[in-house]
Amino acid sequence: MKNSKFIIDKLAKLFEQGIISSKDLSSELLNILRSKRDEIVFKMKITSKDEFEVLAKRVENLENKIKKLETKKRKKIKSAKRS
Repeated sequence: MKNSKFIIDKLAKLFEQGIISSKDLSSELLNILRSKRDEIVFKMKITSKDEFEVLAKRVENLENKIKKLETKKRKKIKSAKRS
C-alpha cells in the first residue's frame, strides 16, 4: 500500500507539472521505478553482477585448492600405511 501511494503521488506531481506526452510520461515512470529499485537494492546490500562473478570465481578457486590439498593428504596417508 505504501509503495502504491508513493507511485500515485509521483504520477500526480507529473500531471501537475504538465507532462502530457506518452514518451515523457513513460521515461519519467521508468526513472521513478529505477530509483526505487536502486533504493531497495542498496537497503538489502545486494552485490552487483560484476561483484557476484568475482566472488564466484574466488569461491571456485578456493574449492579447487581444497580439493588439491585433500588429494595430497590422502596420498600421504596411503603411502604411510603401506610402509
